[in-house]
Amino acid sequence: MPESPAAPPTQYQPFIPANETRPELTFRAILLGSLFGILFGAVTVYVGLRAGLTVAASIPISVLSISVLRALGRASILENNIVQTTGNAGQSIASGVIFTLPALVFLGFDLEYSRIFLLALIGGWLGVFFMIPLRRQLIVKEHGTLTYPEGTACADVLLAGERGGSFASRVFFGLGLGGVYTLFQNENLFGAWPGTPDYQPDFGPQHIFKGAAIRADVTPEYLGVGYIIGPRVAGVIFAGGVFSWLVLMPAIYFFGSHYALPLYPATKPIAAMSPSELWSTYIRPMGAGAVAAAGLITLLKTMPTIIGALSSGVKNMKGGGEKTTVLRTDHDLPGSVVVGGSILLVLMMFFFLTFKPVPGAQVGIGANLAASVLVIIFGFLFVTVSSRIVGLIGSSASPVSGMTIATLMATSAIFLVKGWTAPAFGALAITIGGVVCIAASNSGDTSQDLKTGFLIGATPWKQQVGLLIGVVVSTVVIGITLNAMNKGLEEFHATSQPWDISSPHSGVQNQGVFKRPAFQIVGKDSTGTFHGDHYVLLNALGSPELADGKYLYNPSTQRIEVQWVQGIGSEKAAAPQARLMATVINGILTRKLPWGLVLLGVFLVIAVELLGIRSLSFAVGAYLSIATTLAIFVGGVVRWMVDSAVAKAGGGTDTDSEISPGSLYASGLIAAGGIVGLMGVALKLYEVATGHIDIIKFPRTFIFHDWVSVVMFALLAVSLYYFARKPLDSGKP
Repeated sequence: MPESPAAPPTQYQPFIPANETRPELTFRAILLGSLFGILFGAVTVYVGLRAGLTVAASIPISVLSISVLRALGRASILENNIVQTTGNAGQSIASGVIFTLPALVFLGFDLEYSRIFLLALIGGWLGVFFMIPLRRQLIVKEHGTLTYPEGTACADVLLAGERGGSFASRVFFGLGLGGVYTLFQNENLFGAWPGTPDYQPDFGPQHIFKGAAIRADVTPEYLGVGYIIGPRVAGVIFAGGVFSWLVLMPAIYFFGSHYALPLYPATKPIAAMSPSELWSTYIRPMGAGAVAAAGLITLLKTMPTIIGALSSGVKNMKGGGEKTTVLRTDHDLPGSVVVGGSILLVLMMFFFLTFKPVPGAQVGIGANLAASVLVIIFGFLFVTVSSRIVGLIGSSASPVSGMTIATLMATSAIFLVKGWTAPAFGALAITIGGVVCIAASNSGDTSQDLKTGFLIGATPWKQQVGLLIGVVVSTVVIGITLNAMNKGLEEFHATSQPWDISSPHSGVQNQGVFKRPAFQIVGKDSTGTFHGDHYVLLNALGSPELADGKYLYNPSTQRIEVQWVQGIGSEKAAAPQARLMATVINGILTRKLPWGLVLLGVFLVIAVELLGIRSLSFAVGAYLSIATTLAIFVGGVVRWMVDSAVAKAGGGTDTDSEISPGSLYASGLIAAGGIVGLMGVALKLYEVATGHIDIIKFPRTFIFHDWVSVVMFALLAVSLYYFARKPLDSGKP
């Protein structure tokens, strides 16, 4: 096999020269990367639905890969790069999926596995294909301009591992301690102490602070996320939670509790509402407006970068005629594969939408063709934007949510003008937005991975093959995890409300007979099994009579007897971005939104932006439960304490680096919380299927108390502080 020609001396010289070949796209690298893609894809779904945030997986995957391949024998740095490239696809695809496709639940449709799989596959592959023509311009020619921070940090990890550095033990410590902690803390497993300590203040006859709540989901994944995002971002997110839960909610109760009738969009008087009901009824619409406004503001602030990215992309496409000898380190997949694959994906989407429409809905060939065209237009636009923006500000700060909101608003406006306002068109709109979001998310991480490969001397086409394989493998588990969480965290609550099903009710759809074989109702005196064929399923969205969600109507009693709280959208898995997407679509197509609350959120974000605060972080915090934001804030506080200790010591570990000992331990905590948490969800599904409840629950003893939860979480935080202060053997000379 002839050697590749040497790189010209004026070019950047990678760690592995272009004229040197080493094992790279090997079977074991693809297999290990696929396994990590499945693992971190599932963990990202679990953590992202709960926390509303995701963190990059490339660095922990690189660390684990170095350790595993070293144990299997001599490993090449290029093999380790293929492992992290393939595995990281799972995290990026999962991020795009959870931010959009769960909106189908809020719009009243089921999460069909085949639909999630194919849309994730199409979006993921489009993100790779559309980015390939931009690689030479963004990664190579603008090497000194676009830093791609996550990709550069990942290259540092791989280089340290090649030089003999050993730091995988820090990730394994996080996995071990975090896993044991979650086993005892998770309410679906041992549940030895409460998973969410809660305090609801109520002072004096005036009920000062009534309606507020202070609570925390004391999980290792939230602690790890808070540490990785740092004290500033964690503090801003928590500030949003404090504003909602300790300022707005008590104010709503104080000024509204004397009203005897419900205030829209509530369906019960404010005086009768719990803090969780106040949050879900009034705060979430405000939070949706805040997140939407913050996303669009972030998008507008990056418009110069967007315009520059598009113009650079066009110039790069026009200048593709340069013909020189292709180096190994500059060899992409052929253009015929890129163009042909993109066309095939769009055709796949058109035929899928045509021959497998949303159940109970038909939108027509014209609308499906329009959807396919919009995917191409918005997909290429925002893939180009995302690929460049992440080079400047990193993947975590990329305004993907703003791009998706812009896509949905434009799509929904087109549908409204065409008169396509039936519920099926809402599902079609989120389908378009979901594919675009997944493509933009994956293109950003693809760019980071290709930057890592550029720095160490990888072969681009081999990385691109690894990315395509990683997308396919990870999509297999993402749909399974999404459905498992939706069913494993669901609850059926007893209620009683007279209902005339024959009369038209605004915002309520009759979806036919409820076909669940059996279920248990929370809060009903009887503990027997209830059969689904006795009920009619109703879906409420924007109704003045019923809160958003699903309900079971009993024809024999002519009453709504059960409220079906699905896992996705509950306080345990709020899915804030997906809820926002559903709100945007439904609001435009039906022209019915609680505009007063939404605009309050918009003006709140404008005020926060004028104060110079990161409005998107504040808006997400204002939307999420304080149980999430408080636990994340604790992780940020630990990071601040570590940074302060290092600064006082006059140096040492660089805690701003993504390969610091604390970030590696925190990555282990996140993975442990996700993995063991998913085990708890699987156990819950097994219990429901078999009727054997609380198989491994600990008996309720004196340790089942809120103060025990606080103490144990504090000890976990102490372990994070300890391991973050303990230096690594980085292998640097």
